[in-house]
Amino acid sequence: MLFILLLIVITVVLSIKFFKYSYKRKLICKIPGPTALPFIGNSLHFQLPLEDLFIYLRKLYKIHGGIYQIHAPNVRAVNIFDPADVEVILSSNRFNEKHLPYKFMKPWLGEGLLVSHGNKWHQRRKMLTRTFHFNILKKYSRTMIEQAEELLMKVQAEVGNNQTDVLPLITKTTLNVMCETAMGTSMNEDKHSVSDKYFQAIHTIGQSLAHRLVRVYLYIDAIFACSKIGKIQKKAIKDLHEFTMKIIQERKTYLTNNNVITNADEDDEVYGKKGRLSMLDLLLENEKQGTIDVEGIREEVDTFMFEGHDTTAMALSFMIMRIANEPEIQNSIHEEMLSIFGESQRPTTLEDLSKMKYLECCIKESLRLYPSVPFISRYIREEVELSGYKIPSDTLCQIHVYDIHHNEHLYPNPEKFIPERFLPENHTLRHPYAYLPFSAGSRNCIGQKFAMMEMKIMMSSLLRRFRVEPVTKPEDITFKCDLVLRATHPLFVRFLERK
Repeated sequence: MLFILLLIVITVVLSIKFFKYSYKRKLICKIPGPTALPFIGNSLHFQLPLEDLFIYLRKLYKIHGGIYQIHAPNVRAVNIFDPADVEVILSSNRFNEKHLPYKFMKPWLGEGLLVSHGNKWHQRRKMLTRTFHFNILKKYSRTMIEQAEELLMKVQAEVGNNQTDVLPLITKTTLNVMCETAMGTSMNEDKHSVSDKYFQAIHTIGQSLAHRLVRVYLYIDAIFACSKIGKIQKKAIKDLHEFTMKIIQERKTYLTNNNVITNADEDDEVYGKKGRLSMLDLLLENEKQGTIDVEGIREEVDTFMFEGHDTTAMALSFMIMRIANEPEIQNSIHEEMLSIFGESQRPTTLEDLSKMKYLECCIKESLRLYPSVPFISRYIREEVELSGYKIPSDTLCQIHVYDIHHNEHLYPNPEKFIPERFLPENHTLRHPYAYLPFSAGSRNCIGQKFAMMEMKIMMSSLLRRFRVEPVTKPEDITFKCDLVLRATHPLFVRFLERK
């Protein structure tokens, strides 16, 4: 009797599961998409070199337009490109949860702000929002201005060379900015060799995650851990964690030995090196109050170091390359700088930044063409309608920022660099979710004002002192799939000193 009862229960449970699976499969198959193979779905279609995968994803968009689906064993994904659909997902707290590929970032970033969701995300977001208050950003600007001066000295050494790879120069600068603002420390001579290792480790992780994402069998942690790419990623994560923990311990020792008192009350400011707030100092104070542990501190520092230096480094590198290829626009930026600074070589101030209207439009246009984060992912927990299709629950939703930004219906002549697109009278005519360099909604980038300020300071300082001439052409650039938008080959320019 017990056996029969157990059999009935198992049969009912399996029947319900099968019904749910069949219902969801029926819904997903109504959405257009590439032809799938029996049992394995589309999994083989995406096992391409990362450069070819980037091209293939662009091809799928051109074929299927505003929405398409792909599926593989245990994975369903809907890919969206219509700003109206994007608004449905990003504007609602119902779809705040992240899954793939963020799930694969947990060994590195743990439950940091980029990866976490639910109560932990709300708690961490509230805790960290204070570090990006306008009054505190003003203090961060001092570090950025100092680092801009350091960058100019490095660029000066490149004058006379036939070509310069932009990214290594910029990466060191953005990493220095993040070390001082996020961790209250400087990248002294002993640490400069570490910065190269740090950047390489992040690049390795990005490549390994992209590789894993398109190979369903590597979704199983045990299989991935035993794979060659899994072992390489483990080593890279170890290097990153060691670097971060070393900085945290050094900062703890400094605060203790120098009797530095911080206060994490809501209306106070927490100061780090040179009298400026450090995000790490705030986290260490919260550790004393029991609202975060040392592992949580490491997670948030790793998250900010990655998001704060790598994405900005790529954005600046692409912009410098593109401005080099747009001499008239470069001249217009320089004219704006002359109207603000005259012939003076004085450092930039916050008041100066507010006057750089044309440069701001150029930065926004560059971020349109080269969005640092080319796609955003959300996990759909409940059924929702997008582009007239019912999307079943437990479906990944991939928002392809790169393709939205290059949509000719949203941006006529999409490959042309037209800063005037972002004049107030033009920008307001577009759908608010047609431009997503910093995502949107409640999970938008917490540091977007920080990033825009840094880009303004770096670009204005550079173009006041130097003229940039083209070597790499925009039409010759190829991209590869990664956590951030990366070119397959170096971005070269030529620097000339302005007379």
